[in-house]
Amino acid sequence: MKTAIDKTMPSSAEGMGRVDGRLKVTGAAKYSAEYTPAGLTYGVLVGSTITKGSITAIDTKAASKAPGVLAIITHLNAPKVPGDQPGKDNKAGDKGALKVFYDDKICYNGQPVAIVIADTFERAQFAASLVKAEYKAEKHMTNLPDNKDKGFAPRGEGGYKRGTEDAWKTAPFKLEQEYIVPTVTHNPMELHAIIARWDADDKLSVWDKTQGVKDTQQDLARLFKLPVQNVQVHSQFVGGAFGSALRTWPHEVAAILAAKVAKRPVKVVLSRADMFTSVGYRPFTWQKMGIGATADGKLTGITHEAAGQTSTYEDFTEGPTGVSQNLYACPNVNTKYNIVPLDIATPTWMRGPGEATGSFALESALDELSYQLKIDPVELRVRNYAEKDPDSGKPFSSKFLKEAYELGANHIGWKNRKAEPGLVKENGWYVGYGMGSGMFGAYRDRATIKAVMKADGTLLLQSAVSDIGPGTGTAMVLIAAEQMKLPAEKIRFELGDSSLPNAPTQGGSATTASVGSAVYKACADLKEKFQKLVGNGGTDNPDYPKILKEHNLASLDVTTETDGGNGMQTYAMNSWSVHFVKVLVNAATGVVKIDKVACVADCGRIISPKTARSQVIGGAIGGLGMALMEESVIDHRYGSYINNNFADYHVPVNADIPQIDALFVNKPDPVINPMGAKGMAEIALIGMAAAVANAVYNASGKRVRELPITPDKVMG
Repeated sequence: MKTAIDKTMPSSAEGMGRVDGRLKVTGAAKYSAEYTPAGLTYGVLVGSTITKGSITAIDTKAASKAPGVLAIITHLNAPKVPGDQPGKDNKAGDKGALKVFYDDKICYNGQPVAIVIADTFERAQFAASLVKAEYKAEKHMTNLPDNKDKGFAPRGEGGYKRGTEDAWKTAPFKLEQEYIVPTVTHNPMELHAIIARWDADDKLSVWDKTQGVKDTQQDLARLFKLPVQNVQVHSQFVGGAFGSALRTWPHEVAAILAAKVAKRPVKVVLSRADMFTSVGYRPFTWQKMGIGATADGKLTGITHEAAGQTSTYEDFTEGPTGVSQNLYACPNVNTKYNIVPLDIATPTWMRGPGEATGSFALESALDELSYQLKIDPVELRVRNYAEKDPDSGKPFSSKFLKEAYELGANHIGWKNRKAEPGLVKENGWYVGYGMGSGMFGAYRDRATIKAVMKADGTLLLQSAVSDIGPGTGTAMVLIAAEQMKLPAEKIRFELGDSSLPNAPTQGGSATTASVGSAVYKACADLKEKFQKLVGNGGTDNPDYPKILKEHNLASLDVTTETDGGNGMQTYAMNSWSVHFVKVLVNAATGVVKIDKVACVADCGRIISPKTARSQVIGGAIGGLGMALMEESVIDHRYGSYINNNFADYHVPVNADIPQIDALFVNKPDPVINPMGAKGMAEIALIGMAAAVANAVYNASGKRVRELPITPDKVMG
């Protein structure tokens, strides 16, 4: 069943800035670490200095005597976390999240072994330096390539087969290559932080960096066996997360335990080094592609194998092979995905999880095949364009990827690309062009909105959704403004508090589709309620304050819940992208400079053009970082990171960022929701790393299959 689409929305949205922009640029926006509840104290974590083994002794005497220290918690004196204790739902030996201060076992380098609580941050930090632990070290494993044979298929990931297995091997044109994506760490500007306060023995309040206040509320209620309504989570502003705040981490539990022991609020802010071991990362992944085609470029077979790292105590699965099952019309596809348990902290989802990793291998291999076939890379993709979902056979709810190819190719100047690498040189730099496609599921979840029209003509919308930066409030205000025929400045969107109506976690590019649908429906319900007040004399553009005054009402409100829709039962729903890149490669040094980028998103109707453009540019920058510089390096002798800081872990800065043009097909999806909008956050990054690698090859003739693409690899 298709959904009626509002076709007038974009015109009213043009040019509108962020509704919270002034708060952010003036510093009035308060982030989790900036709250100051009465009696605030400070917690600093002490990390393990070995990678695997056990604690044999821990000396806290000197730290306890340091000025301002209130308490020190270790596994020897920590209060029990009820949800971590063995029981019918938590059997001994079960895999799961790390249980902080649970026992003497060490699972990775930097694992919290103590938390020091003091009256100032500086005193807590000094005292933490005085805590000394002794260990019985065991032999550790942190290197995936050396331990790939220890991998296993995670539950539910037993492999995939469509048609004939390894059909690529009998194709007239074929290739088999390996590709590596290293560990990439979430490094948002805002460090992870939490303030925990016990308001009573069974009541807890936290100010936390989280992408989902309702999920965090549920997690903490489960862990500490509290009534859900007794856990209050605040997270009004989040300074970037990219997936790192999608779950509850050990430092959050440690802060809550510290607040219980100190009987005062405790703030814990991770250091930049802690960010490498405490809140997940994109896992190191090895991939092997086998791909074959006929002389006219029709794919006959794809085999995609992958092995990704996880921790020994928890099985994390990213699913990088899924993109090979669904992106192109190929009759024979088989994939296999293993995870390899290592003595490291658990990875987690990072922008474009699975697809970003898998697309690097698939889109690089397809580019390599295009040179064998002597077929333009864009044309090769068009010849294998999937008109329906290759896996399920369902029709797509919408797909305009061909239009995206044409739009991006024209914008980047693809006609200037030479089919043979290394032919174009300007001022000592080779010039090359590359492209890569991306796809990600388009999702819609259940959400609830409370809408309150006040007597002064202002509309208040309330939702527990978080906003990690894409401009959620702005999009919701624009949807409501169009539906209620109100100026945007008369609408306020309140979010980021667990006491507000239910909303899904912000992740998986589903917020606008989910919460936006609830806003749309709540506005319709509110207008209907006003219509009932005025009876037959109502209009399409009612005077809300006048009606309220006539009926002696201070306000009128509705609370509306929408479900996830039933479109996925009938349709395959995805967002799509294509990234075009022009690069310069220095002939003498191998340095790669990005000259120009054109990103085209096919993600339905664009609700908020300004924030959509910002979203795509941000994702593209993340993709450039993934391609050229980001890599968390472990010294495998010791199992510890050697570049866990912003001096040695390189991310793109202003000097690295070229002209990036964000383009949109901007055609509504008729199924997913009444606005016709689909997610864009993930596709803004998916495919970018391959586009850069492909451009580097076109410029220099050097094929780099292991990220990041650094000068030594280009020259090697």
